Amino acid sequence: MEPKKPYDLEERTFEFARDVRIFVKTLSKTIANNEDIKQLIRSSGSVGANYIEANEKLSKKDFLLRMKISRKEAKETTYWLRLIESTNDVNNSTIDNLIKESIELKKILSSIIEKSQ
Repeated sequence: MEPKKPYDLEERTFEFARDVRIFVKTLSKTIANNEDIKQLIRSSGSVGANYIEANEKLSKKDFLLRMKISRKEAKETTYWLRLIESTNDVNNSTIDNLIKESIELKKILSSIIEKSQ
C-alpha cells in the first residue's frame, strides 16, 4: 500500500521537489547527468513555486497564468525524469514514483485550470 499523499497541494509540491533533490544525489556525476539534473531541479521546484504564486493571485487571469506555468513545469519535470531514467542504470522504484507523481500533479493542475476557466 502506498503512503497517503498530502491533501494540501502546497505541501505535496514541496515534498515532490524535496524527493527529486534526494533522488538526484544518488545519480552518478557525468556531464550529461549534471546538465539534466540542473533542468530537473529547476522544473520540479518551479511546480510548487508557481502554484504558491497562483494562490497569491492579483486577478483571475494571473491565477490561470501561474497555474498553467505550474502545469507546464510538471510536464517538463516528467520529461527530465524519463530522460534520466533512460540514460542511467536506475533499477529502483524511486524514479518510477517520481514520474508517477509528476504526472499526477499535472493532472491535478489541469483539473484546477479547467474548473477555473
